[in-house]
Amino acid sequence: MNENDELNLFVIYTAKPGMREAFLNAVKSSGILQLILDEKGCRRYEYFASVQNPDTLLLAETWENAELQKIHMTQPHMTELKAIKERYIESTEIGRMIKN
Repeated sequence: MNENDELNLFVIYTAKPGMREAFLNAVKSSGILQLILDEKGCRRYEYFASVQNPDTLLLAETWENAELQKIHMTQPHMTELKAIKERYIESTEIGRMIKN
């Protein structure tokens, strides 16, 4: 991977039983989502709810490059997001992909 390549992350969250909507509401009401979208290099940050499993979410992220995504992870609002995830999310699986 070239350090200047666009970085796409696909994160599958499994919420604690019955907590998917509470997680989404907490993220939206905290203002974190808008803070992330306003970060330099953020091209996409969207949650998708599974129609097959009521506890599954997909987060699709696109960053201008890996360096800007690394900076994103150090932002103060990411500490708040981590606390929200600890309350509502059971497991996380991350896929990192580049566009060919």
